[in-house]
Amino acid sequence: MTDMAPARIAAARSALSRGDLGATRRFATLLLADNPKEAEGHFLLGIVEAGAQRIRAAIDHLQQAVALDARGEYRAHLAKFFALVRQDGDAAAVLRDAEKELPADALSRDTMGCVYARLGDHEAALPHFAEAVRIAPDNGAYRYNQAVTLNFLGRTEEAEAALDALIAMAPHDARAHHLLAGLRKQSAQRNHIDRLHDTYVAARAPRDRLLLGYALAKELEDVGRPDDALAMLCAVNGEHRRALPYAFARDAANFDAIEAAWPLPMAMSEAPVEAPIFVIGMPRTGTTLVDRILSSHPGVESAGELQAMPLAVKKAAGTRSATVLDVETIAAAASADMAQIGHDFLQRAGHHRRQPGLRFTDKFPGNFQYLGFIARALPAARIICLRRHPMDTVLSNFRNLFAVSSRYYDYSYDLLDIAAYYVRFDRLMTMWQSALGDRLLEVRYEDLVADQEWQTRRILDHCGLPWADECLSFHANSAPVSTPSAAQVRQPIYASSVDRWKRHAAVLEPVQRFFERSGIAID
Repeated sequence: MTDMAPARIAAARSALSRGDLGATRRFATLLLADNPKEAEGHFLLGIVEAGAQRIRAAIDHLQQAVALDARGEYRAHLAKFFALVRQDGDAAAVLRDAEKELPADALSRDTMGCVYARLGDHEAALPHFAEAVRIAPDNGAYRYNQAVTLNFLGRTEEAEAALDALIAMAPHDARAHHLLAGLRKQSAQRNHIDRLHDTYVAARAPRDRLLLGYALAKELEDVGRPDDALAMLCAVNGEHRRALPYAFARDAANFDAIEAAWPLPMAMSEAPVEAPIFVIGMPRTGTTLVDRILSSHPGVESAGELQAMPLAVKKAAGTRSATVLDVETIAAAASADMAQIGHDFLQRAGHHRRQPGLRFTDKFPGNFQYLGFIARALPAARIICLRRHPMDTVLSNFRNLFAVSSRYYDYSYDLLDIAAYYVRFDRLMTMWQSALGDRLLEVRYEDLVADQEWQTRRILDHCGLPWADECLSFHANSAPVSTPSAAQVRQPIYASSVDRWKRHAAVLEPVQRFFERSGIAID
């Protein structure tokens, strides 16, 4: 280290803390000019490259920094960058190394927690979030991450306490309000409706208004004011939808391409013999419920909602488009080696598994668009598709706030957009049912609610699994749940969501007429 190095490191760190990436780059470049083996220079340049969305360049610098000085801070950020480019195995390996010499700063511990969470290991994530909060108790983002993970792990009272503390510190934190509303069913005696209303009225940022509006609608529904709840959803979803550059034609083009690509070619090389279980369907139709039933079986574990198949198909296609699924990608992947897609899927899925000796489920609902690839790439895979009354499907999609930044869910902010999406989903599933035969089992949500045991036996038989009484007690399953259904699937099956749409028949009348014109039966 030269005499100037400590001053330049301090100046670079100061610039980084202010968000001045230009100054950070200048100081880091000077550090490396004096000493190309200065680990801190490579680390800082890596952070700058990541800030400019050049993640591969960031990884190169971080790998050099770790090779020169394997401190926990460097490893934590390297793991994060590997996760960003979906190199989950490399991210997990770096995390294991970071555990040997844990970083002392809050940001690095929070970063490690975020990477563990992205890998689906919420038990491992929690201690890092807790330590980040201990080191920097005034940081709201760290507190929020801790609360999310507590919720995923079913530690609801602790999550509620963490969020109460965060909101006391940051009264206008919309994410915290939204998460708090969803932790449990609110009651007339215990709710946050007045506070949510005041916070919503004062909010100006569009994303904050969306989150707060959904939170307020959820609590209004909980306390027995469904009409007020739906009115709020119509207002906030309409506001958000008007700002989206979305037209259903974009999704329709994908459906067209999927249908046109079938039948896909058979595998060119030896396909995997593993038999994963795919739980698919429109969102909010019972996929998490079925996943919990299956993963309560002693021979099955849930790998969660994986992006492994979409990413394997995207890699096989070799397209450079910004979206994972698009017309170009579907067409290019259709000529790839299906067996290689299967092996790639299993490798990616493996990083999210804890018990490799068990069968595993992938409950990403959107895999219904990939069933052709699944059928060819994984010949032993079993597929379960959840179907729900079309009107309830539309309403449940409208009532749930999905990942706001994901373009996959842009259809979900308008009732007629959802209806149009459902029509194409229904048409595609009709094709898959004909093409895949007994590899695909359709389960009606309403039938599962009405006769849990019989439908559970159908599901287990379809998957080649022996009966297990534990599957009837899925609500006792202690495994983490990282979906919007986290609170619901920790309760026994209930029927209150069946025919919910009838309470709002007047508002949903345009949807009903659209379905009638489209040949979708709603009786």
